[in-house]
Amino acid sequence: MQENENSDLIYGLHAVTESLVSGRVNKLFVQKDLRGKNIDKIKDLARQKSVKIDWLDKTELSKMTGNGVHQGFGAFVSEFEYQELSEILKNLQAKESATIMILDELTDPHNLGSIARTADATGVDAIIIPKHRSVGITPVAVKASTGALQHVPVVRVTNLSQSLDKLKEAGFWIFGTDMNGTSYDKWNSSGKVALIIGNEGHGIGQNLKKQVDEMITIPMVGHVQSLNASVAASILMYEIFRNRRF
Repeated sequence: MQENENSDLIYGLHAVTESLVSGRVNKLFVQKDLRGKNIDKIKDLARQKSVKIDWLDKTELSKMTGNGVHQGFGAFVSEFEYQELSEILKNLQAKESATIMILDELTDPHNLGSIARTADATGVDAIIIPKHRSVGITPVAVKASTGALQHVPVVRVTNLSQSLDKLKEAGFWIFGTDMNGTSYDKWNSSGKVALIIGNEGHGIGQNLKKQVDEMITIPMVGHVQSLNASVAASILMYEIFRNRRF
């Protein structure tokens, strides 16, 4: 296998299934001794998309995926297509309400994938990540998203601060997460909302904090001082979803 293919390797049932559906799979690998409805579904999708299946031993597949939880499925896919912020804003121009998640220097691909999974479930319109000092769309992130990254547009930008200016020009209110701020249950999340989730260790950068219209906090009574980034993001995404739905 060519080394450059490895950067496009994904694995896991849901990630492979969604990639097949979207037509991004170039090469498909399946564990030899698998049986059941999942293997039948993958075989049918592969036939529909004219994708050849390479049958491998479990040990071969485990080695290929770095001992990841592959569930018997792996694939090489075409490079992930990041979206342009200008196109996202153009598409949202006529909408009265919209939600964009901004991930400020998130470094854990599991957190990115988990946030994308909840973003898909709650109807988030896009996720923005920076190009530098931040995790991108890796195989681990795709696996953690259980295929959601095939459905939620992801924008990768050079400068988050400039992107916030563009969001404000497009009518978005900018919210951040902090230990001090408006309790999330008293948060007015109507209209166009851009929510910043900070780095797992130091939170939102000081420069971005200056551009935030309002800080939102999640009250806690325990001994730890903060929630996992993906957990906090999920709570707030569902609060936006709840407010708009009810």
